[in-house]
Amino acid sequence: MTPLLDVNELSVGFRTGRGVVQALSGASIDLAPGEILLVVGESGSGKTVLAHSLLRLLPRNAGVSGSVMLHGQDLLALPPRAMRRIRARRLALIPQTPASALNPVRRLGGQLLEAARARGLTDDAARRRLRTLLAELDLDLAAVGARYAHQLSGGMQQRVVNAMALVGEPDVVIADEPTSGLDSALVDTTAQQLLDIAARGSALLVITHDLRLAERLGGRLALLYASRIVEVGPSAAFFAGPTHPYGRELLRALPEREGKPIPGLSPELTALPAHCAFAARCPDRFERCGGALPDLYPAADGVLSRCFSHAQR
Repeated sequence: MTPLLDVNELSVGFRTGRGVVQALSGASIDLAPGEILLVVGESGSGKTVLAHSLLRLLPRNAGVSGSVMLHGQDLLALPPRAMRRIRARRLALIPQTPASALNPVRRLGGQLLEAARARGLTDDAARRRLRTLLAELDLDLAAVGARYAHQLSGGMQQRVVNAMALVGEPDVVIADEPTSGLDSALVDTTAQQLLDIAARGSALLVITHDLRLAERLGGRLALLYASRIVEVGPSAAFFAGPTHPYGRELLRALPEREGKPIPGLSPELTALPAHCAFAARCPDRFERCGGALPDLYPAADGVLSRCFSHAQR
């Protein structure tokens, strides 16, 4: 299928007093209508920066290069007013910290309706849609709408912002840790809701550290390490056996598997090495790993891996 969202060589660096923090390096992804792409990796690997780059919600000290094409239109080249229209109708974000996304001095009913109106729904249609969405998440629109954000638990706040983002069925939904603070039953409910959104034709980009959620959603998976995509391919293939050493070590660290932490630390983003960033922690490293940056090489059926062990395939 023709990509709905096509991101090519997207890089983001933040200018700071300590130098440039290279938060994202040469990320290329694409998403077709109804497709799910999972972006996983350790904290600080660049997952949230990727999401905010697509929405152009980065701070002023950010330097951005590359392209972000939506329906063939480069979002990075749009003037601010045009980008606001895109965010209002065609892109939706489920934020990582729901408390900061909700206005503390307004009742939630008004905020939910405002989000629905921005998506083009009339008030009656908005109330019907919101009532359905919230009911799926075990919330009542009338009860929640009469409250302020601080009167809800963290899990309830998360469910409210999930509904707020999904109300208008946008072209692309970017979910940044959509199950943060939810118990296991609500994780499954949220996962099913996201699957339903994709089934209706929206492209879904899910940023998560919850590998159980990632396995539940399926689709494709992009693994980030130290600002770079190091493996990309079908989610099922990743969970059956990652092709990149970082992916293998990440799965081994899960409590339900071996529970063995990855030794060492990620490199500083102000001083990324010119060679493989995982080399210092890799149990399979060899001499070439410390000399150059590997490309993404074909490693299995539909899988690309940034590792020299696949360079001759």
